[in-house]
Amino acid sequence: MRPVLVFDIETVPDVAGLRRLNELPADLSDAEVAELAFQQRRIKTGNDFLPLHLQRIVTISCVLRTLEGFKVWSLSEPDLDEGAIIQRFFDGIEKFTPQIVSWNGGGFDLPVLHYRGMLHGVVAPRYWDMGDGDYADSRDFKWNNYISRYHTRHLDLMDLLALYNARANAPLDELARMFGFPGKLGMDGGQVWAAWQSGKIEEIRNYCETDVVNTYLVYNRFRRMRGEFTAEEEVAEADFVKNQLQRIDATHWAEFLAAWG
Repeated sequence: MRPVLVFDIETVPDVAGLRRLNELPADLSDAEVAELAFQQRRIKTGNDFLPLHLQRIVTISCVLRTLEGFKVWSLSEPDLDEGAIIQRFFDGIEKFTPQIVSWNGGGFDLPVLHYRGMLHGVVAPRYWDMGDGDYADSRDFKWNNYISRYHTRHLDLMDLLALYNARANAPLDELARMFGFPGKLGMDGGQVWAAWQSGKIEEIRNYCETDVVNTYLVYNRFRRMRGEFTAEEEVAEADFVKNQLQRIDATHWAEFLAAWG
């Protein structure tokens, strides 16, 4: 069984970067710096979504499914700084060479990881291997690597299901709930900055973790559609995930399981 790594990131404005780029005075608060950037963005684009290189990663949540079992966890502030969060993530790819799965990872998560990883001097040779690396199986990566859009070592499930047509994209939350899974709990991505300012770091991490489990469950439904799972195998895998989550003593998993039914 090839390891499967599902991932999702949560970000806040890179206040330090915004201060540097805009040469802002030190007496402006973080909230004021961010609001200035939001206002500039609204004037330019009509919304306050900041460019990807100015998104600071505060959490990466992961599901790892291997023959040995199922694990869900987060690399997150305040336990790690941004550089360490990103390096640990790519170290996992280095160790396992997994199938990685995301929801909009090609459009958001991975570009953010690229820019922020470069900022911190992160090293990720396995991830960037495109057939010219030093690994024994490197030649295989010429035809199937993590970088090329139509290769499958990274499967952006949102992009693939929409056939690479942004107008056909579907929200993860709605698909998950349509399929009988819990969907988003507690918050959504648009609330992360406010939660961060209020010190709700644990809530952000918990939200991100439930998102990656939703993504894993939707991914398994897709595996059934393409013939990798039978209906019985998908149900068995969902029951296995439920059993693993029941073993974790955490409120957000109790709420997730209650919503699952």
